[in-house]
Amino acid sequence: MKLIRAGLCALFVIAVLAYGAVEVWSQAVLEVGAGFLFVVWAVIAFRNRSITIIWNPLCWPLLGLLAIGLGQLVFRITPYPFLTRVELMKLIAYLLIFFLCTQAFRERQDLNSLAWLLMFLCFGVSLFGIVQRFTSDGTIYWFQKLTLGGDPFGPFVNRNHFAGFAELTVPVGLALMIFRGLRRDTFPLASLLTIVPVGALILSGSRGGIVGFGFELMVLALMVRARKRSPEAPRLAALALVGFAAIALIGWLGTSRVIERFSTLHSGDVSLARRATMVRGAAHVFLAHPVVGCGLGSLVAVYPRFETFYDGLVVDHVHNDYMELLAEMGLLGALCGAAFLWILFRDAKKCFAAEQGHFSRAIHAAAITAICGLLLHSLVDFNLHIPSNTLLFLLQAHLATVAPLPSEGGKTRRRVRSRGHRDETETDEQLDQENAAI
Repeated sequence: MKLIRAGLCALFVIAVLAYGAVEVWSQAVLEVGAGFLFVVWAVIAFRNRSITIIWNPLCWPLLGLLAIGLGQLVFRITPYPFLTRVELMKLIAYLLIFFLCTQAFRERQDLNSLAWLLMFLCFGVSLFGIVQRFTSDGTIYWFQKLTLGGDPFGPFVNRNHFAGFAELTVPVGLALMIFRGLRRDTFPLASLLTIVPVGALILSGSRGGIVGFGFELMVLALMVRARKRSPEAPRLAALALVGFAAIALIGWLGTSRVIERFSTLHSGDVSLARRATMVRGAAHVFLAHPVVGCGLGSLVAVYPRFETFYDGLVVDHVHNDYMELLAEMGLLGALCGAAFLWILFRDAKKCFAAEQGHFSRAIHAAAITAICGLLLHSLVDFNLHIPSNTLLFLLQAHLATVAPLPSEGGKTRRRVRSRGHRDETETDEQLDQENAAI
C-alpha cells in the first residue's frame, strides 16, 4: 500500500501545482495516474487476500452521477458528446481516487503523514502565491502568461480557486492545534504552516474565499463548544494566536494593498450581478431539461440559447456549482448530489461524536470544517469544477467519514532512558498529556 499512498499524494500535489489541473495535459496525467494506481491496488488486493476492502457509502452517489452521464451519452441526450466524454473521464478518475483513498488512508500513521503533507502543501503554495503576487506581472511561475485572461494567485489561474484550495487545507492545521492533535514540540511548526496560508487567503482578495473562511471559523467554534465539557476539551488559544499572527502578516505585507484587492474588481472578476444573471440562465436551462439535464459538461454549448444578459464573453461555468449540476444533470443529478451530502454529514457527525483520541477527532473536525467552507463558497463560484479542488474535497469527505481511531489511553508504551539503562512504561494517556496537550 505504500506505493498507492505515495502515488495518491503525488497526484494531489501535481494537480495543485499544474494550474489546478485545468489543462488537457494535466487532466491526462490525473486520469492515467488514477487508472494506473487502481490497477496496482487490484493486483495487490488479489495477491494478498488478507487485505480488507472498505466500501464508503459515498461511492454510491458518485456512481449515480457516473450512470447519469453514461446514459446521456448512450441515449444521445447530450448535444455535445465530446464534452460529456471528457467530463465522464474526469468523473471516473475522481471516483477511482476517492475509492483508493478509502483503502490507503485508514491508520494513524498514514493519516498523520497525510495531514502534514496537506499542511506543507498549503504553506508552500501560499508562500509562493505571496511572493509571486509582489514580484510578477500577472503571470504564473513568472513565465506563463494568461492569454485568455484571469487573475492568478499562486499556481491557480483565478484567485478564487486559490481561495478554495486554502479553504480545503487551512483547517487541517487549525483543527490539529485546537483539538490537541499535535505533539508539543511540533506546535510552532504547525502554527507557521497555518499562519502564512491564512494571510495569503486574505491577501488574495477573494470575497467568497474570505467569507467561506469566516464560516469555517464559525463551524470550528461550534465544534469546540460541543466538546467544551469533555475531559479533552479543545482550546481556542491556538485559533486566537493564528488570527493575530495572520493580521500581523497582512499589516507587514501592506494593509492598503489588501484592502484595494478586496474592494476593487479586476480583470477576470465577475460581479455579483453578473453571477446572478448566470444563475438565472442556468435555471432556464434546467427548466428546459428538468429530468436528466442538458448533458454533462455541455453547459458551455447550451447556455447561449438561454442567455439573459449578453456581454460578449463565453460562459463555461455559471459560478454556482449547485445550479450547474441542476442544469447539466437535472433532478436525477440533484438527487445524487443531495444523497452525497446527506450521507456525508450523517456519517461525519457520527464519527466526530464517537470516542476517539485527540488526533482522530482533530482530523474529523478539520475535514468537516473544510467541507462546510467550500460548500458555502460554491454558491458563488465553481471550485468543484477545478480538478485539484475536487480531489481535495473528496479527500476531506473521506477524512470526515473515516473510522475513528480508538483512544490511546488503554495502551502502554515502553521508553528507554540512556542514563543508567533503565526502562519504564507509561500509558499513552500520560504521554498524550505530556507531549500532545496544547
